[in-house]
Amino acid sequence: MTYERPPAITPVTDKVAEFVRSLTYESLPQNAKNQMTIALIDYFRAGIAGLSMPWLEKVKAAFDDLGGAPISSVLYSDQRTDPIRAAYINGTITGSLDWDDTHVGAMLHPGVVVWPGVFALAEKVGATGEQMLAAAAAGYETDIRVGLGVQPGHFKRGFQATATCGVFGSAAAAAHILGLDKDGVRNALGIAGSYAGGVTQFFLSGSEVKRLHASKAAAAGVEAALIAAEGVSGPRDVLEGIQGFGKALGDGLDEDAVLDGLGEEFLFMGLQFKPHAASARVLSQIECAETIARSGVKPEDIEAIEIGVSAVIVGRLTLKEAGTLQQAQMSAPYTTALTLVLASETPPPLILSVNTIGEHLGDARVRALVDRTTCVVDPEIDAGLTDEYAAGRVTVALKDGRKVSETVMLPKGCWKRQMELDEIAERFKVVASPVVGEDAAASWLAKAMQPDAVKSAAEFLTMRAK
Repeated sequence: MTYERPPAITPVTDKVAEFVRSLTYESLPQNAKNQMTIALIDYFRAGIAGLSMPWLEKVKAAFDDLGGAPISSVLYSDQRTDPIRAAYINGTITGSLDWDDTHVGAMLHPGVVVWPGVFALAEKVGATGEQMLAAAAAGYETDIRVGLGVQPGHFKRGFQATATCGVFGSAAAAAHILGLDKDGVRNALGIAGSYAGGVTQFFLSGSEVKRLHASKAAAAGVEAALIAAEGVSGPRDVLEGIQGFGKALGDGLDEDAVLDGLGEEFLFMGLQFKPHAASARVLSQIECAETIARSGVKPEDIEAIEIGVSAVIVGRLTLKEAGTLQQAQMSAPYTTALTLVLASETPPPLILSVNTIGEHLGDARVRALVDRTTCVVDPEIDAGLTDEYAAGRVTVALKDGRKVSETVMLPKGCWKRQMELDEIAERFKVVASPVVGEDAAASWLAKAMQPDAVKSAAEFLTMRAK
């Protein structure tokens, strides 16, 4: 029996598949090419930071005895494995720190599900730098638009969109780099829909599972594309169908959010590049706290802290419990308190890295400030929430009766206060040089700054951790 789509439903999946199939490097506007270059460099920076994380060794140990054809590289090493496992491992390396690019409105991290698959399959098919950037652009745009199509109801139901929507971005990028036709791309997306999963109970009870969400989405997208390339079909209306992704995992699909301007307006231009390893929705509060601390406010002077937030983060990112690194990174009270402590005693610029946040989990000064913190829904801050960034306010009541307040409507790294290519490159060098050596970092960066001149993925995979 053939399933017929009801005529009133817009063929969203079909239109997305056509966009992915038809996108070329030449058709990308220059600003979109520049954005993908920035995203590429930032992806490798995030990977450097992830090499020392304990969950990476656990993932590698789980796969060590399983074999895998040595087709694709594991980042910063001589290890090679099959494309699906390579995408999984590289997604763990790069995507488990909350220090990678994000899209606030879509509530997801696109780069760490897209790039692992791009590189895994680029080695398999011999893709050039231009082909890789075009595939990545297709993946980013698909991921973000699917996310916007189901948020915020998707998040409120308990799903993390990096894992759920991310599989569509990974599948789109993988299908593009494999050169699939429209039917093949649509099948890859259809198969990916059955792989979509990732719940957010970790926000409440901790665990390391979020560290695997990008990994699984990246690997599943690669798998979906490879299977589709062999002719396996997926539902042609997986996004919009009456039992499709939008209705099954959300309040329905906002078709306009997915399709408006598709192929003409690139929503990945609204990416947030993160100066701190924390949720994108608390970056404004961190910036407020740093300004307050650098004005001369000391932790011991503080009686109480009020954090103005948007309603959508209440309960998920406003918890005071921060017993684990994951919880701390996702906590507005913790990151604000930590910033007030560190910025009062260290010179700028302040960078809350994964290690910095983890090292202070037991800091009594931070804990004392967290205990004095209250998060409130602030109407101005709530109104300042957009699809690209989240505003924030911090007000500190001092023991001498004074109040000091700072508001940030546009956090550093959002598209209206974007970090330019040179700044992203400098951040990469700071993180990478101690790990791979200054010469290796500089040599790699020179290639990455001109990706259209790169002839093969191997040129991007030369760095080795010392």
